[in-house]
Amino acid sequence: MTDPDVTRRRFMAHFAGAGLGTTLLPGALWAKMQEAGGEQITADMMSDALALAGLEFDEEEREAMLEAVNDRLSDYEELHELKIPNDISPPFHFSPLVPGMEVDRAVEPFRMSSIPTPRRPSNLEDVAFWSVRRLSELVRSRQVSSVELTEMYLGRLRRYNPLLNCVVTFTDDLAMGQAQQADREIAAGRYRGPLHGMPWGAKDIIAARGYKTTWGSPAYQDQVIDMDASVIEMVREAGAVLVAKLATGELAGGDRWFGGQTMNPWDPTTGSGGSSAGPGSATAAGLVGFSIGTETSGSILGPSSRCGVTGLRPTLGRVSRYGVMALSWTQDRLGPMCRYAEDCALVMRAISRPDGRDLSVQDLPFNWNATLDVRRMRVGYLEEAFEEADDPVLRRLNQQTLDDLRSLGMTLTPIDIPEWSVSVTAHNVEMAVFFDELLRSGRADLLGQQRRADGLRSARLIPAVEYLQSQRARTMMMMRLAKATAGVDVYLVPRGTRRRPPAGGAAPRAAAAAVATTDAPLLP
Repeated sequence: MTDPDVTRRRFMAHFAGAGLGTTLLPGALWAKMQEAGGEQITADMMSDALALAGLEFDEEEREAMLEAVNDRLSDYEELHELKIPNDISPPFHFSPLVPGMEVDRAVEPFRMSSIPTPRRPSNLEDVAFWSVRRLSELVRSRQVSSVELTEMYLGRLRRYNPLLNCVVTFTDDLAMGQAQQADREIAAGRYRGPLHGMPWGAKDIIAARGYKTTWGSPAYQDQVIDMDASVIEMVREAGAVLVAKLATGELAGGDRWFGGQTMNPWDPTTGSGGSSAGPGSATAAGLVGFSIGTETSGSILGPSSRCGVTGLRPTLGRVSRYGVMALSWTQDRLGPMCRYAEDCALVMRAISRPDGRDLSVQDLPFNWNATLDVRRMRVGYLEEAFEEADDPVLRRLNQQTLDDLRSLGMTLTPIDIPEWSVSVTAHNVEMAVFFDELLRSGRADLLGQQRRADGLRSARLIPAVEYLQSQRARTMMMMRLAKATAGVDVYLVPRGTRRRPPAGGAAPRAAAAAVATTDAPLLP
């Protein structure tokens, strides 16, 4: 167990560093009561806590506060005794829409790219980096069976996992059963679509019945959740084959988990970025046909950028989070990570629909038109962000991106995102809610990264009023962002720039991204 004095000092220092010293009243009272070993808040504790928080009240007001605070202690204890599973969210649901924002509800034909039927190469591993679109034609035309494709990807996973450390659990038995079923159905003329028979990997915070869901942490490394997440069910309905549970940073943070660090296949001496570290690494290395990751604040975008794949972080409310470890019910989302942009559309078509479980999911169409005339798109870009990179090579690449888009006939319009200095505390508070039992049980000491435990402890001192006020400020931020991007269909921001929309802001009404990986990573 961690020394309580050291933990408390680190805890208080962490919170003071966040600039919240004047909001410590609830935490100060809690700390005073813990130090005294009592079950009631005393007048002296109240006075000390008020002094620490920089608040002044007269004696009559303090007496009323003291009575009210002690009256609530039993309510808190009852809450602490109630075992609330991680997947239970509050009965109110975050919406990314702001007043006046229009949503396109028109259902349009789903138009995939037209490609000639490819021929099977003599060496099946030559298709490891192919797009799902091309692979699906091999499977549909029965030149390659799902079993063959699954065996090939399982072999690559086992060969390269010692180098990349991207797999938590192999699901061979499940995969071979699903692949055999896919082959039987396709042979009988019951082809389900482009994901049918396609091997894929799931980030290991997504529950799959019969297999461990470790959340990347020693505190949960033997955890088996007896259910399938909605996305597992939906992708299975599309006929895809689950070959592995892929690495996640501990509690969906970073690229380090209880098995070590997940590495970048382009440079195996560096990490793959987090926390969808395994999906990013495995997809880039051609170890799966596609993968599904999750994001709260950069966990799809980060490893996608680092590993050179296309990651689609959908607007919140697009994909069900049922059966997925929760960090923040107002920011968590799931999305595909693929080698080609169109592949993301194929996966999103399968998983973007209500399930009756995650009530934040909207019943909206997911449209894709590979033949769209991109010259009709209104494209904005953050001009300052493209110019701010210190690295001249990065600046040149940023400019090349804009030049390439212009060469396609797109008209680019510079836009400006308003600065926003108010911190949105949703992530910290909501994570502390979901992992309250871990902290109270003392098992937070089992976490491999104690900074995660520090974050849980410090979030206990964010007052409820400030949390809700920050959410109101968040609405203002979303409204400003929506206004700034109202004249464009999509806007471009270089990855890692300081001048980017804050997490949790309004989303554009259309999305487009294209980063096609055409060369193999630097694997031996």
